[in-house]
Amino acid sequence: MNIELKPIQALTLWKEVALSEVRDDAHDLTMRQLAVLLTVYLEPPPHTIRGMAAKLEVTKPVITRALDTMGGYGLVDRHRDEKDKRNVLVKRTVKGALYVERLGDLVIAKARGLPL
Repeated sequence: MNIELKPIQALTLWKEVALSEVRDDAHDLTMRQLAVLLTVYLEPPPHTIRGMAAKLEVTKPVITRALDTMGGYGLVDRHRDEKDKRNVLVKRTVKGALYVERLGDLVIAKARGLPL
């Protein structure tokens, strides 16, 4: 499926999704946190802090801070890699999967409401 949006439509969609998140008192994720969260849920595991930092071209402390916040919300979990204790594995949670699914549904609903 190919969807064509003009820049103003894309930005309006982004604004409407963001406003819905604010109004619904959803988790207040930064753009970095959202990028990390979507990487965890939309790309196949395993996910390590080191690997995600390289993939997203940010430092490991950026990933760690994002995971600290999202872990507090129950959206992700972290465990030491039993095979290599230097690595920390980032795991999906049921709560996180439901959050990402709801966010996807919200984007679809807001996109359907856009004037074309």
